[in-house]
Amino acid sequence: QTQLVESGGGSVQAGGSLRLSCAASGDRYKRYCMGWFRQVPGKEREGVASIYRSGGNTETTFYHDSVKGRFTISQDNAKNTVYLQMNNLKPEDSAMYYCAADGTYGACSSRQRGDFTYWGQGTQVTVSL
Repeated sequence: QTQLVESGGGSVQAGGSLRLSCAASGDRYKRYCMGWFRQVPGKEREGVASIYRSGGNTETTFYHDSVKGRFTISQDNAKNTVYLQMNNLKPEDSAMYYCAADGTYGACSSRQRGDFTYWGQGTQVTVSL
């Protein structure tokens, strides 16, 4: 059974940084694609970043335009953990952040909610002025 557990959320002032972690378990082939999403009340859940690695040392990453240059997604396969390093945070980054997984490259490239199979419970990020 694939399980995802997020941690690392919190409150920070604008310009600050946070690192989110997602500890994953279950069959590796179901998690070749890992992604981070965020959602605020009343809005659609949007794909922030994703990373695909099926084997070897080749990884492909994808980012939402609004976070390019500020957020970095990475993973430590030995620890089965995916990270989202968030720098230069802005108030509009405030949201519930979710970790998601899927076995397909298509999920990573699309970063669409419906393309991901497994989800964590979320961790709150609040950025104040």
